[in-house]
Amino acid sequence: MKKNICLALGIMLSFGMSAQSTKKIPNVIVKTMDGKQVNTSSFNNNGKPMIINFWATWCAPCKRELNAIADEYEDWVEETGVKLIAISLDDARSSARVKPYVKSAAWEYEIYIDENQDLKRAMNVNNPPYTYLIDGKGNIVWQHTGYSPGDEEDLYEQLTKLAGKK
Repeated sequence: MKKNICLALGIMLSFGMSAQSTKKIPNVIVKTMDGKQVNTSSFNNNGKPMIINFWATWCAPCKRELNAIADEYEDWVEETGVKLIAISLDDARSSARVKPYVKSAAWEYEIYIDENQDLKRAMNVNNPPYTYLIDGKGNIVWQHTGYSPGDEEDLYEQLTKLAGKK
């Protein structure tokens, strides 16, 4: 039994994991709105926090949430240095709607499309909207599912705590 535990710990350590492994953004390929492939491991914000939000053009609460954040986003960036990455879950049939919607909403976010739902599965997202707060080291430190008016205030509170502003 001791051998098995030591072997398991050895394997975990050799793969860069610890007994108390921290959740990070997985390595998955998503697309830009122009169809270019991007590996999610390249997502970073130079040591500052990131918000990753899963949404879809067919999801009314998703659009309400991102529109509510958009009203405050410029101030959030100024105060905390945060970057928001919005991951559309629109599939191949509806992904053509993403770019026109984002343009009409005038969102200042980085937008990617997860047509095959690979990132959604890797991050255990059930239904959008689903929001993650990532620290400057790439660790997932907070998550929230669904949207009700005012949820963006909870996100902001978590963000300011993370950024050391409260």
